[in-house]
Amino acid sequence: MEVFIVILIILLGAAIIDLMVGVANDAVNFLNSAIGAKVAPRIVIMIIATLGIVVGVTFSSGLMEVARKGIFNPQLLTFPEVMFIFVATMLTDVLLLDFFNTFGLPTSTTVSLVFELLGSAFAISVIKVLQAENGGIADVFAYINTASVFKILFGIVASVIVAFIVGSLVQYFSRMLFTFEYGKRLRRYGSLWGGFALAALSYFMMVKGAKGASFLTPENAAWLKEHTLVITLLAFAGWTIILQLLVWTFKINVFKPIVLAGTFALALAFAANDLVNFIGAPMGGLAAYMKVQGSADIWTQTMESLAEPVRANTWILLVAGLIMAVTLWVNKKARTVTATSVNLGRQTEGFERFESIAPARSIVRVVLAVFKFVSLITPEGVKKRVEGRFDTSKYRPEPDENGEYPSFDLLRAAVNLIVAALLISFGTSLKLPLSTTYVTFMVSMATALPDRAWGRDSAVYRVSGVLTVIGGWFFTAFIASTAAAIIATIIYFTQLPGLIGLAILAGFLLTRSIRIHRKREKESAEAERHYRGASSDIDGALKALKDDLSSTIETANEIVDRTYSGIAKEDRIELREARNVAKGLQKRGKGMAASILRTSQMEEGDDEIENKTYAEAMSSLQLLLRSLRNMAVQCHDHIDNNHAGLSELQMDDLSDIVEDLKKELHRIASAIEQGDFAAKEKVQDKAEHLIARIRKADKQQLKRSKKEKYTSRTSLLYLELLTECEEIMHHARNLFVVCSKCYNGPTSKKTEE
Repeated sequence: MEVFIVILIILLGAAIIDLMVGVANDAVNFLNSAIGAKVAPRIVIMIIATLGIVVGVTFSSGLMEVARKGIFNPQLLTFPEVMFIFVATMLTDVLLLDFFNTFGLPTSTTVSLVFELLGSAFAISVIKVLQAENGGIADVFAYINTASVFKILFGIVASVIVAFIVGSLVQYFSRMLFTFEYGKRLRRYGSLWGGFALAALSYFMMVKGAKGASFLTPENAAWLKEHTLVITLLAFAGWTIILQLLVWTFKINVFKPIVLAGTFALALAFAANDLVNFIGAPMGGLAAYMKVQGSADIWTQTMESLAEPVRANTWILLVAGLIMAVTLWVNKKARTVTATSVNLGRQTEGFERFESIAPARSIVRVVLAVFKFVSLITPEGVKKRVEGRFDTSKYRPEPDENGEYPSFDLLRAAVNLIVAALLISFGTSLKLPLSTTYVTFMVSMATALPDRAWGRDSAVYRVSGVLTVIGGWFFTAFIASTAAAIIATIIYFTQLPGLIGLAILAGFLLTRSIRIHRKREKESAEAERHYRGASSDIDGALKALKDDLSSTIETANEIVDRTYSGIAKEDRIELREARNVAKGLQKRGKGMAASILRTSQMEEGDDEIENKTYAEAMSSLQLLLRSLRNMAVQCHDHIDNNHAGLSELQMDDLSDIVEDLKKELHRIASAIEQGDFAAKEKVQDKAEHLIARIRKADKQQLKRSKKEKYTSRTSLLYLELLTECEEIMHHARNLFVVCSKCYNGPTSKKTEE
């Protein structure tokens, strides 16, 4: 019996952790639109979302049956088997969701739950059939509720398709109606549009969603069903009048209350639909444990009781809602996941988190070709009229109190929330555990298309991001089912020792993910800072630019040192670290190049010399980072492929060159940081002297190759290292010279003025 007490303890702890990691991932569903449009201060948005969560959990009672009987047939399984399925599901869910949160990728808590239950139930069923004397492998499917599984999967896939189509159509016609400059049109049609949207929300939340509410009696639910039409019409009239009065009295933008109401509605729909994903399995385990109390033989008792209708305790639901609400405020990973969705749909340019991939490039080419064909066959008059309605030059966002600009306007935010909330609420009313993440993500991506948020300069990166997220959804299904099956098998055969070992492993992995997330957040914040700009005045921008370049050259020094140390010791791990640092630095270099361009745009006038100076800085920076990456990658690949290292004579020559290179890089970094450009000629002379030495070593190696026997790969690596050292020194010197021009040029002129 001890093993089942431990399982209950693990289920309770996992439920609390799962509520936290689940909210961190799903917060994107109801926060991205309000935060992306900056409809109100963040604290106001968070309060509204919190209220939506607390209210929404009381609507989720009817969905609790999904975890108990939606995936497997409990009447055919014994109490221990059901408990092993539940605990394997929860351990897998906690680790999987935390993994996606760490890397800022929104995934589906519904899909993870369904496939975890499916994987663990399948594993237990296979073991059960194999241990039976007359069982066959085909009997495994008798234990799985295949009809329910296919219904759930069909609902998820259909919701994704419907979400994209409906989202794009609603946004297209809404933008046609209001355009990007919707001042006058909003006063004419805004209250009617908002009244219809909010009435629809009221209908789905108060009437359809009430079917699963734990606080309503069957009589109350029946009354609401009978008066559906009246309630909807009254809601439409009431909301329209309220919004129109707000326009007349306070001259407010009616999209603001619509977005805030939509945030509340979507948070409510999320809590009502997704709470089962976090506590459904633990509550099922608790119900099973309570049922076998006093039984003579719990090891053989089957779980027919789990197939009975269930109505969750309202107080338990409220406690779960409070945990989710607190997590929403304190968990930093929720902001990371939200930022991913907001950035993929933003109207303006900025730092792109995702690199381009081949499928994305192909998709963009095909779409461009289709648009070109449609443009050719469309009459000019129609094209001009439509172009006028979608003229993005009229989009003039205003910064918030922190000086940050919204990612998209209030109209798109309102459409995102209204469409997603309607679809999710409708799914809840049908007791389909739809993926709220899939629905909201696809709606937000769909609404970005009519708004032309994905321009030629950003489309390939945004599509790459979308494909990465969608790929993560398939990864979720595969890993969830596989990992849950493995964990369930381990627990079945090892029981208490296996449970304790898995719990310790889960704790270690969760702790480690915190450190990884902090590191990634720091890197992402640094890159975003470069694109956003550190200062709005020229002197501040120049100072930030000097600090960035100084830091970059110091990091270059570190990469050179690590690479030399790794190749000398033939240490593959150290070379891998140097390679990763070099790749990360090159990626951040795009942001620094954007920062240089932004600084040049702050200069007054159109000075050809100054423009050339900034162009030289961007070129030298990019070439420096490319040389660093080439050096680190070549050395890593050479050792990783188990090729012979450099000879002793080659290492001796390289050692002297690397030591002098490091000294000069440090000298340049310190001079740039301190703004000390008096010794410019000395720095240039030292650099020229080192470059001459490198070229001499290059010639010596070519002469040695004729007299002594060197492998071609070793000789090529040595020559490539010399070449990259020369390039690094050359471009670092150029950056120093460019910084001296900027320091002695624009800043001094400003001071004199």
